[in-house]
Amino acid sequence: MTLDIFMSLANKGRTQKTRVNKTKVNKTIYRRGPKHRSEDEFVSFREVRERFGFYSVNIGRWVTQHEQIDAALHFYDALCDLQSILQVPNFVISLRGTLALHYGTGGRPGVAAHYSPAEHVFALAKNAGPGSIAHEWFHAFDHYIAQYAFTENELNSSLSSDFASKRWLKNDAIKEHALNERLYYCFQCILLDDTGQSPSALFQHSVEQDKRLGIVYYAKPEEMCARAFEAFIQDAAIKNSFLVSGTKLSDDAKLGLYPTGRQRQAINQAFNDYFSALGLALKHL
Repeated sequence: MTLDIFMSLANKGRTQKTRVNKTKVNKTIYRRGPKHRSEDEFVSFREVRERFGFYSVNIGRWVTQHEQIDAALHFYDALCDLQSILQVPNFVISLRGTLALHYGTGGRPGVAAHYSPAEHVFALAKNAGPGSIAHEWFHAFDHYIAQYAFTENELNSSLSSDFASKRWLKNDAIKEHALNERLYYCFQCILLDDTGQSPSALFQHSVEQDKRLGIVYYAKPEEMCARAFEAFIQDAAIKNSFLVSGTKLSDDAKLGLYPTGRQRQAINQAFNDYFSALGLALKHL
């Protein structure tokens, strides 16, 4: 199924194309996982940057010193937990130093977090960002990995800013590699049904929500894949509500905007297979 056919179903009957983000506010951060630091160890955003190799970490002027200290600890643990779940080296979290982290630097009302492809920045709002890290990090990964998963030429060079998930759905020319085959299978499990020929249940629920709201957002391939990644992370043995939350009991989950049942299991297995293989490959370089 091509992207044109796929998205025509999502776009039918709507002209408004507004990006929206759900707000996630976690007053209490819940975490269950391995210790990444001693209880009394001071961790600043400098340590966050140095451990993972972000090309910059920018903190908003309205974030107080106390809030910085608190947030740095949560970011440090959350990103360490993400690394542990994915079984990858530190530098994967910063995408080999090409990704920047912004916290409390501004934004729009109702937008908890966002990823900027132009700047390679993922940003979280000061009061609404917790729980959004996994979603925005996958956007960054989805954007970054496209250059390694698809070929570039004069005809499609303008698409270099597209996400890998979108390019897969468009049937762009792929780069043959065992790791890429695992990645493509992740996209297939998320976007298509068991036959590989029709939209998945997740897609259908996403289209229904877009129709209700009169927008095209939830049914975008990059958004469905980011939400599926959230579900994969939340289902891991390590739990961290600063990293991810809301894929099971939230209003969005009740609307079917996260994968469920057999599809969720298949996606989780596909992501686990891909990232564990990626981690092994990178450790042997």
